[in-house]
Parts: sequence; structure tokens; C-alpha cells
Amino acid sequence: MYCVYVLYSFSANRLYTGMTTDLITRFNFHNSKSTKGFTLRFRPWYCIHTEFFDSKKDALLREKELKSGKGREWIKHQILPKFL
Repeated sequence: MYCVYVLYSFSANRLYTGMTTDLITRFNFHNSKSTKGFTLRFRPWYCIHTEFFDSKKDALLREKELKSGKGREWIKHQILPKFL
């Protein structure tokens, strides 16, 4: 099972979209175990959206869609307001 997730940093007002097969481990990595990379600077992260897929191909396509301008707008208008 593949998971596409969206993280949000309230302190930095930043979004991060990713894909994984182990959401809990990946989430913990973003919040505590990472020593370099984009997510390090904007901790703590909160998981605001998840979608699950049976195929890696479908998950990667959805991740790409959410990272596009249209996808970011959808997140900002449909998902993010529920958490602010």
C-alpha cells in the first residue's frame, strides 16, 4: 500500500507533499530523525491529508498532481482551511 501525504508547518506556513509505504516512520523522520533537507527547517510538521493507493504508479501520479499549481491550490482551498 502506498500513501501520498501532505504535511503542514504552522510556524512557517509551509506545505510539504510526499509519498511513502510507511507513513508513521516517514512522519517521524520528518519531525525528528532527519538531519538535513527541506523539512528540517520548518519543524514541527502536522499531517493534514493522506490518500492511499494500491500501485506505486498511481501514488506517484497523485503526488505529482498535488505538487502542481492546481494541486497546491486545491490543498490551500479544500484541505488547509479545516486546520486553521
